[in-house]
Amino acid sequence: MKQVILLLETVAEEAMKILLDTKEFETVLTLDEKSLQEAIGNGNISAIITRGKGQVRAELMDQLPQLQIIARCGVGLDNIDVEEATRRKIKVVNAPNSNANTIAEHTIALMLNLQRKLYSAFTMVKEGRWNDRGTYAGDELNGKTLGILGMGNIGKKVARIADALGLQVCYWSAEKEDVPYPMLSFEEVLKNSEVLSLHLPLTPQTSNLINAEAIGKMKEGALLINTARGPIIDQKALNDALESGKLGGFAADVLTEEPPSQNEPLISHPNTLITAHVGSLTKSTYTQMCVMTVNNTLSILKGMEPTKNCIFNRAQLELT
Repeated sequence: MKQVILLLETVAEEAMKILLDTKEFETVLTLDEKSLQEAIGNGNISAIITRGKGQVRAELMDQLPQLQIIARCGVGLDNIDVEEATRRKIKVVNAPNSNANTIAEHTIALMLNLQRKLYSAFTMVKEGRWNDRGTYAGDELNGKTLGILGMGNIGKKVARIADALGLQVCYWSAEKEDVPYPMLSFEEVLKNSEVLSLHLPLTPQTSNLINAEAIGKMKEGALLINTARGPIIDQKALNDALESGKLGGFAADVLTEEPPSQNEPLISHPNTLITAHVGSLTKSTYTQMCVMTVNNTLSILKGMEPTKNCIFNRAQLELT
């Protein structure tokens, strides 16, 4: 009986072809609870591959006694219970650094659009209101202070692009990084930044990190950018700050609830720009993340060495 690789979500066509062309293993795609339970009932599931929505918690692991690998086609792992997987000696695989370039580009694009008020400028022309150009109120980023929370791979790339645009960069991170930008305390970054960009993982420590108290320490009219994870921001506090004018604008690729409810005020607010968690979905990056994750999953199942650093919990597993 072949070992089974369980897909909780679709993957890039190129990655799916690799899976289907691999004769040693059977690949089963489950997109709903019924098909998932049918696959579990057939047994012999050795690996799970998911993207950002498929949840892999203890309840699912309980049903898969032969599970060796949980793989995420991406970087963030908040949809996987890594601690529980490690306790069960299950390898957790991701695609480190695979989306840094595209998320950094997306961050800067949101930042520029928000600061320059380009969306309203585009709309003005499309609606035939060229002569309304006198009402344009955009500003430039050059000379502004950009605070970055989280100076990892993405934060570093955002900092370099921002530096080239003339922004003054400062940051706060879990550890001091080898970058030519000052590391300040969390409160100092909040107080000094005219633009604040989030590049932190979602953990119990970062959940609701940007709350009413934190926003209260920010500059009047500051811009907030989030391409990390929605729950890092207290969304009610964010809405209140936009309504009061404490924040001058908000741009994001992520929200606390995805998709948001139809009456979510952030969507219709005139000073927000929201994209539908598409920052990593450029064709090249999406394909790269999926192919890398599939190849590493297959390598591990075959007893071969995968890409360096792709096993997120390797160090913890070696200690157990």
